[in-house]
Amino acid sequence: MSSVTVRDAVERDLATIWGLARQLAAFEKLDDQFVATVEDYRDALFGPASVAKVLIAEVDGEVAGLALFVPTFSTFLGREGIWLEDLFVNDAFRRRGVARALLEALRLRSPGRLEWEVLDWNDDAIALYESIGASRFSGWVKYRINPEA
Repeated sequence: MSSVTVRDAVERDLATIWGLARQLAAFEKLDDQFVATVEDYRDALFGPASVAKVLIAEVDGEVAGLALFVPTFSTFLGREGIWLEDLFVNDAFRRRGVARALLEALRLRSPGRLEWEVLDWNDDAIALYESIGASRFSGWVKYRINPEA
């Protein structure tokens, strides 16, 4: 079985990152909401005021998936953490340890919490998260303000 390697994304990965993000939107049936451009990603990930980071997972040198994340801070722990905005693995690489490797790499980078959300219908992802000891966080109601279109 091939091993999974995880590395920090670099600017030459932009088209790949954008393409995986589009695939994620399709998987989540949210294609109509995907309006980001490659330039948006360049600014957000590699610009002078970058706000997010990406880890790339590879199997035998081929991109298998990504984790896009941002730093957080816990007032109760007094430590930085990580918010995992998106985790996506290409269909061809699912059930080969790619998501698990990305989550472990993020866990090792965070001195505090590693947190994320999952769609309630994504049973495969939920099973994976629970198998690695992640716990469902309840008691809070999610709110969002979307930008003006």
